[in-house]
Amino acid sequence: MTFPTHIVSAGGIVEDGHGNILLVKAHDDGWVYPGGITEVGENLIDGVLREIKEESGIDATVSHLVNVISNTAVHKWYDGVTDVPTKVMFDFVCSVVGGELTTSDETSECRWVPKENVLDFITLPAIRLRYEAFLNFNGSVNYLDYVTTTHECSLNFQRVL
Repeated sequence: MTFPTHIVSAGGIVEDGHGNILLVKAHDDGWVYPGGITEVGENLIDGVLREIKEESGIDATVSHLVNVISNTAVHKWYDGVTDVPTKVMFDFVCSVVGGELTTSDETSECRWVPKENVLDFITLPAIRLRYEAFLNFNGSVNYLDYVTTTHECSLNFQRVL
């Protein structure tokens, strides 16, 4: 038996306590909220907090889980050659506890954006879906799935308890 390969990642929707959300401008994806692939031996919470710090300079704490997401397609990386395996992602709502906004090797800009204006910045369909699920969060964790192909993204949304 061969075991499947999945990427596990975590995203942090960071709130500043004043109605703003932290966005970072990724070189390849435009405006997104911070997050990325967890490292070998790293748990999800440590992974999301590390990604937030690395991408924005902000120290945060996790409040709660809002989304569990599956991307069930194998697709090509930005280089057009490398296969990206299927992905399982976890989005956490976080609160800022310190740090200062700064860019990184992965980001060209960071900013606090009023919660109601975030969708004006996010253009990737899957990130928009995930952020909209956060906006409509009613206390039950959302389950979302999508399939990424080279040029498009097929989205599906379900709410689970």
